[in-house]
Amino acid sequence: MIEILNRQKKFRIDLGRFERLLKKLVRHYGLNRPEIALSFVDDPEIRELNRKFRKRDKPTDVLSFPLNEKASDGRFYLGDIIIAVPTASAQATELSHGLESELEYLAIHGFLHLLGYEHGQGHEEEEAAIRRLMVKGR
Repeated sequence: MIEILNRQKKFRIDLGRFERLLKKLVRHYGLNRPEIALSFVDDPEIRELNRKFRKRDKPTDVLSFPLNEKASDGRFYLGDIIIAVPTASAQATELSHGLESELEYLAIHGFLHLLGYEHGQGHEEEEAAIRRLMVKGR
């Protein structure tokens, strides 16, 4: 099951778009009905998570919490992706593209971290390939 939560109120987000994106990623990687949560939050919430789990007392754009385990109920829990929408909005402005595009990029980025990709170890190349694939498949 894919769960999408909008826990911030400032920006309007098409949650269906992100459910479709995650479903495409799940199919692309041949995952069998994983449990994934994607949450859109504000900067104070992600700052707190970043401080608690990464010991960095500042907001960030995306955090991933991979689980990659099968529970006793038989479900496969891939993990959680948390995206800070205000930070993403600032980045979108800086990069001169839309907020939805930036949020999509961050969702893909977070998803790849759930799969175990790390920066400098093929993550960026895989991310670029996936973005091209997702844009073609719209």
